[in-house]
Amino acid sequence: MHTSLAIKTMKSKFSILTTAVAAIVLSLPLGTIAKEPEHADAAAKVSPADALARLKAGNQRFVAGKLQHPHQDSKRRAELAKGQRPFAIVLGCADSRTSPEVLFDQGLGDLFVIRVAGNVLDDHALASIEYGVEHLGAQLIVVLGHQRCGAVQAAKETIDSNAEAPAHINSLVTAIQPAVEATRGADVEATVKANIDNVVEGLRSSEPVLKKEVETGAINVVGAYYNLDTAAVSFTEKKKE
Repeated sequence: MHTSLAIKTMKSKFSILTTAVAAIVLSLPLGTIAKEPEHADAAAKVSPADALARLKAGNQRFVAGKLQHPHQDSKRRAELAKGQRPFAIVLGCADSRTSPEVLFDQGLGDLFVIRVAGNVLDDHALASIEYGVEHLGAQLIVVLGHQRCGAVQAAKETIDSNAEAPAHINSLVTAIQPAVEATRGADVEATVKANIDNVVEGLRSSEPVLKKEVETGAINVVGAYYNLDTAAVSFTEKKKE
């Protein structure tokens, strides 16, 4: 008898608990349970033109020394804990003097940044960029090179002397080689800019994701060159043919 009574009591308590949980769930807004943290931020996408304007304005503040340091407070951190929605993707050089968030006076969650010496493109960088476009909604991709790039200089010197760079550095030389070959007899800055252009073209023609997005105008890919002496970033945009 005691065992039967205990079982009935447990069933009664479980029934009450189930009813309470159901009531709580039903009272929540539709979609709350199923929402994925990665995409919880429902902020509207920023157009390529508006994103570029933001970057230009931010760099102007950086050059003028009138930084705003936006989106770096506790409120912003709390917002980003729910998901990210960067307005632009930047493929930049790993050089410690060229942090995109600083050069463009942006904050947490504003830019989706991939950095590698010589701002070269490989499968890992490309996959990251595709993710930023397809899953995070960024519509502007910037390839950011800079004045006196050590990786480009090394590639130029290595190729000109018919040498081979040590260890994995040689992979950077191989990636930058087309720009070196195209700027024979010119200075390193010409090679830096040619390398930026090559990477931009590589992204614009990349299949199966980016090419179709570029052709429909859904995204834009632009080159950018950072001047270490003046702090200014100049952009190069390819006009539609």
